[in-house]
Amino acid sequence: MPLAALNAVEVDYPGRGRALGPFSLTLEPGEIVALVGPSGCGKSTALRLLAGLEQPTSGRVERAAGRGETSVVFQAATLMPWAGALDNVALPLELAGSNRQAARAKAEGALARVRLKGARDAKPAQLSGGMAMRVSLARALVTEPRLLLLDEPFAALDEITRRALAQDIHVLWAESRPAIVFVTHNVEEAVFMAGRVLVMTPGPGRLAYEARIDAPLPRPEHIRASARFREQVEQVSAALQQAMAA
Repeated sequence: MPLAALNAVEVDYPGRGRALGPFSLTLEPGEIVALVGPSGCGKSTALRLLAGLEQPTSGRVERAAGRGETSVVFQAATLMPWAGALDNVALPLELAGSNRQAARAKAEGALARVRLKGARDAKPAQLSGGMAMRVSLARALVTEPRLLLLDEPFAALDEITRRALAQDIHVLWAESRPAIVFVTHNVEEAVFMAGRVLVMTPGPGRLAYEARIDAPLPRPEHIRASARFREQVEQVSAALQQAMAA
């Protein structure tokens, strides 16, 4: 059974017209799918539909993930500025009704998973961009979601930090195998991260091309230099250029 699906969804905004669709996506348990497309094509809108944060104007959204089984990581880390990393990570558990001691114990484990055990008391202003994003990832993973939605989480980071976080996400994925939908503008990042890359047309976004990436997950960093990887990056880039020119 698919974990989630968008079936011929369309999203219209008053005064702005159609933002997405018709667009369809079926997501299997444990798979990683990347959405690539130009700005304004509806990638983030599709993510919000999958998260249940928005409803389509037409079409159907199906979600097998139950309450508390979906987590979202946005482009900005969206951490509470007055709270330390541990309290930020524990927040979704406390909101779900866990007692403070149990929530903080689980949050400690989540921070350790993202290699930030020593930063438990650090406030967001004391963290680098990469560290803040790791705290955001820990907060998303602390609930052990079946569906993890990543909305351009690396966009504001430097290249070295982006690559390190991409590998971190693969390691974290291998531990519990959530399904992941990853939104990005970066084609190489999409090919590295995902088992399947969907290229979208300019808004209103529709599916223009689908690539299945024939490499095992998690990916070793050195795969970026392989001839096959470079070939698939070029194929997806060409499809994106063609979609934008159509």
